[in-house]
Amino acid sequence: MSSPDPTVRAARNAAAQTEKADDPAGGGAGRPLRRPVIAVTGAASGVGALLTRALVDSDEVKEVVAIDERRGDVAEAHWHVLDVRDPAIADKLRGADVVVHLALDLDLETDAAARTAYNVRGTQTVLTAAAAAGVHRVVLCTSAMVYGALPDNDVPLAEDAELRATADATGVGDLLEIEHLAHRAPRAHPGLNVTVLRPAVLVGGTDTALTRYFESPRLLVVAGSRPAWQFCHVEDLVSALEHAALEKVDGELAVGCDGWLEQEEVEELSGIRRMELPSSVALGAAARLHRIGLTPSPAGDLAYTMYPWVVSGSRLHDAGWRPRWTNEEVLAELLEEVAGRHTVAGRRLGRKDATAAGAAGATVALLGTAALVRRARKARRRI
Repeated sequence: MSSPDPTVRAARNAAAQTEKADDPAGGGAGRPLRRPVIAVTGAASGVGALLTRALVDSDEVKEVVAIDERRGDVAEAHWHVLDVRDPAIADKLRGADVVVHLALDLDLETDAAARTAYNVRGTQTVLTAAAAAGVHRVVLCTSAMVYGALPDNDVPLAEDAELRATADATGVGDLLEIEHLAHRAPRAHPGLNVTVLRPAVLVGGTDTALTRYFESPRLLVVAGSRPAWQFCHVEDLVSALEHAALEKVDGELAVGCDGWLEQEEVEELSGIRRMELPSSVALGAAARLHRIGLTPSPAGDLAYTMYPWVVSGSRLHDAGWRPRWTNEEVLAELLEEVAGRHTVAGRRLGRKDATAAGAAGATVALLGTAALVRRARKARRRI
């Protein structure tokens, strides 16, 4: 092959130098050759706010577009205030290279139908709008819960393991539908890359059925179960999201601390003793309590405290990413966060209620309430 003439060669060299100057990281495998414009939805609070701050502070990012229903505190970002379900979001995404979609509602107290309508419609709108705006990558965040907590799970699970979760646990049905949308989007919109991050039990300003487990006076253990605990600190999730947004890794990625803790280790580290119940009692009581509205958590949440759903995180590791936090450190922070809170069967009690009932007494009282309601319903049917 003949060499290009000197004029062409000089032009190419000049272009290469311009790209290199615009990329302080120097380019490299899996990295963009220029600093990208990155849009973040759900940017005003939680993980979205932390990621927005990290991206604004990064020398590898040209500009950050922040989208939420209210303006956040990161003044350096370019803000747009709107609902992610609004098709007008496509106009706000024009010029962005990457969108990180974090506008999800997984609040335990939110009406389930409203939560699903927001989460699924929002994700669908963002994916369609991103493709229409010429965005070439969307990063989504679901949870390692989509693998399902099952007694025959490998420990750890490979990232390409089958997603065997059901919609029985809080928000998991939404996350499975989001995974389905992520899988379908590149076929519907050729040229659009969709990367999905699946964190383990997320800790750091979060409130979930799994963090509330550690607010209980006793750690409920279902007889015959085999729990294994793996955590993910929000700081590690943010750094993994930044890794994906900068195109240093793609595909389906599990995020969490290295390794896991057995139930006995958790009890020893936490100093909280267990309360062991037969499976039929624990699951039956949880289902009844949720059905009559005494607790926000459906019985399906219990599975994630019974069986392992530990993930390997090998793809991020292969890309050079490492968690900064260990499981022991995250558990210690979680225990510090929930100190003073009192939760029984997923229901938060006021301090007065917890003091009056006592640790074991609160549990018995709540389970007893379900039994009384059941007996009252039977009596009404007989009448």
